[in-house]
Amino acid sequence: MLCNTGSSLVHTALTGDWLGVYFAPLSKSLLLLPTVLTVLLTVLLPQYQDLFIYNLQAVRQGKQFWRLVSGRLICLDLKDTFCSSLLIYNFRIFERRFGSHKFASFLFGAWILSAFVDLLLIEALRFMFELKVDVLPAGLLGPVFALFVPFYSSIPRVQVTQLLGHISITNKSLTYIVGAQLLTSSAYMWVVACSGLIAGMLYYSNKLAVQKFIRVPGWAARCGSVLLEPVFSDSEPTAEAPLGMGATLDIQRQQRMDMLDQQLLLSQLEHLRRNAQQQQAQTGLLNWNRFFPTLRHRGQNRHHEGPQPQQPPYMHPPDNTAVAEEQVARLMEMGFSRMDAQEALRASNNDINIATNFLLQH
Repeated sequence: MLCNTGSSLVHTALTGDWLGVYFAPLSKSLLLLPTVLTVLLTVLLPQYQDLFIYNLQAVRQGKQFWRLVSGRLICLDLKDTFCSSLLIYNFRIFERRFGSHKFASFLFGAWILSAFVDLLLIEALRFMFELKVDVLPAGLLGPVFALFVPFYSSIPRVQVTQLLGHISITNKSLTYIVGAQLLTSSAYMWVVACSGLIAGMLYYSNKLAVQKFIRVPGWAARCGSVLLEPVFSDSEPTAEAPLGMGATLDIQRQQRMDMLDQQLLLSQLEHLRRNAQQQQAQTGLLNWNRFFPTLRHRGQNRHHEGPQPQQPPYMHPPDNTAVAEEQVARLMEMGFSRMDAQEALRASNNDINIATNFLLQH
């Protein structure tokens, strides 16, 4: 698509989208190891499944506190394993954005907090509704549901298409659908989901300063890096890798929007600057140049044949629309400049979804 910047664009798209777990060794390990252990327990070693059942009755009455660990590590249902793996794959963006250490600290904190919330919810159900719940779904499900908290809060919603003219399909719809499928996979999965969401809100908001006390120590992060990176790190992708292999166009589009890679955006912006005259020549469409003149005209040095009359500099019409600094900061985190973010928000009346959609496409 791009001319001189095509090689860097293809390289970025490959590393960021098509080979999705590159630069995310922890996410890759969470995709592979639990899946392998689930297959071993369900197919080859079913006699050991009892050790990994999340039995709260055994915890309360039999004092088997070790089940709070073993029962919350490995899924005993292949459907739960498949759905949780898809969600971890979609949430890998947080490991790339914040680093493996902070990502591991969030998972560990949510895992610890969700265990206490599980016990509190079970006791509340028994006391208020006389509902006795002895066994909950096993696996690393609490941290997976907890990741929906930063996903909802920090990932902007960008409309992709519409169904029947009323139902909006966004870049986040597929993730929510998979989460709903996991939520309905068993009778008491909603208890695990509620405890995971509560744990995620507590850790993400850091209202009780839990991030200071519940986190992965630095020495453990270094040891994990030494152990995981040689095993789960890939060689850097090359431009010869096939594009879009094993994914539909909708999944590819979602991955591109989720990554918001700065190099890709800058390359697209440079391409649009080169083709500014063609964009301005189009008629019958909304003239975005009225609202975003600097996105198209800033820094252009065109050479024309023959003398051209000197045009007066373009003057912006006065615009006193207030721009929310929080939304400007969110757009700047995606790689856009402050000036472009402010102009996009002013033109869209502070609608961050419309502003993000335009900046991504232009």
